[in-house]
Amino acid sequence: MAGSGTAQLRTGDALLRVEHLVVNFHAGPRQRVHAVSDVSFDVLEGETLGLVGESGCGKSTTGRAVMQLPRPTSGSVRFAGQELTALKRGALRETRPQMQMIFQDPISSLNPRRRVVDIVAEPLAIWGRGGGAERDAKVREVFDAVGLDVDAAGDRRPYQFSGGQCQRISIARSLMLDPRLLICDEPVSALDVSVQAQILNLLADTKKRYGLTMIFIAHDLAVVKNVSDRVAVMYLGKLCEVAGADDLYEHPTHPYTNALLASIPEPDPQVRPSTNGAGLAGEIPSPVSPPSGCRFRTRCPRAQDRCAAEEPQMRQMRPDHFVACHFPVESPVSFGATRSTASNQ
Repeated sequence: MAGSGTAQLRTGDALLRVEHLVVNFHAGPRQRVHAVSDVSFDVLEGETLGLVGESGCGKSTTGRAVMQLPRPTSGSVRFAGQELTALKRGALRETRPQMQMIFQDPISSLNPRRRVVDIVAEPLAIWGRGGGAERDAKVREVFDAVGLDVDAAGDRRPYQFSGGQCQRISIARSLMLDPRLLICDEPVSALDVSVQAQILNLLADTKKRYGLTMIFIAHDLAVVKNVSDRVAVMYLGKLCEVAGADDLYEHPTHPYTNALLASIPEPDPQVRPSTNGAGLAGEIPSPVSPPSGCRFRTRCPRAQDRCAAEEPQMRQMRPDHFVACHFPVESPVSFGATRSTASNQ
C-alpha cells in the first residue's frame, strides 16, 4: 500500500501542489520519527481533498506542513504558484492570510481569557484591515455565517460554549481574512453525531459562500465522502490510494482502503455485523523504524515477498484513480486470510 511517486498529480494549474513532502522529528540522539515520507498531491481551485487514514498515519502533520507549521524536512509546497518552503519568515507571514487552519481541538485553540467576539475579530486587528464599523460588520457577517448570534454570544468566553459551538467559533475566525485555502484538521472527530452533521453542513455552506478550497482531514471515510471531491488515503506516512470520492467508494483498489470501508457500520438494524474477519489484524508498525518495501505489508493479507523487497509506486488503475500496491484488488477481500512469509518479516 504505502508507496511513493507523482502519477496522481494532474497537469495544469493547481492552487496547491505538494511534491515529495517529508517530515521527520527527532526522537532521541539517534532516532527519527518518519511522520510523512514522500507524499505528493494537488488541490485544484474550489476543490475539497479528503485526507484519511488511521490515527498516527501522518494526516495532521501533512496539513500542518502545508502551513509550514513546522517547516517540512524536505519537499515542495507550492501555493498559488509560490514555493512556500523557500520563503523567509516575513514573506511567509504575508502569505498566511490566504491559508487558514481549523485545528483538531477547538476548545484548546481558543484563548480562554478572551471574549469570543475579540477572538474572531483579532485577525483583522493584527493585519490592520478596516475601521471600527467595517470590522464590526465583518464580525457580524461571519458569526451569522456559522449560525451564531454575535449579540448573544459575543461577550462570553470559550469555556462557556459546547464543543460544537467552539468549532463554529474556530470556523468563524478562520474566515475573517477571506482565505483561499482552508485546512480542516479533524473538525468533527470529537463531536456527537448530530453535531457532526451540523458542522459538515456548515463547512459545505461556507465553502460555497466564500469560494473556498479545502483539505478535509479525518479518519472516518463515511464523513469524508460527504464533503470531498477527491480522496487520498494515508498509512504510516505514505499515500496508498488517490481517487475521486465516488470512485474510491465504489471501486476500492487497495487492501487498506477495503479494510477502512469494511469498518464503516451499516446504518440498517436488519443487517447483522459481518463475522468474516474483514477487519485489520495487528498493530501499526513504529514510524521510528517502518517496514521495508511496502509499509502496509505486515498487516496485508495479500503480501508477498516482493512487498518486502520493493516499495510500490503510484500507478493509474482507471481515469483519475491511482494506487500504490503491487497486488491491487477490485473488490473487498477477506482480511482473515493467511499471510505469506513477507508479511511476517
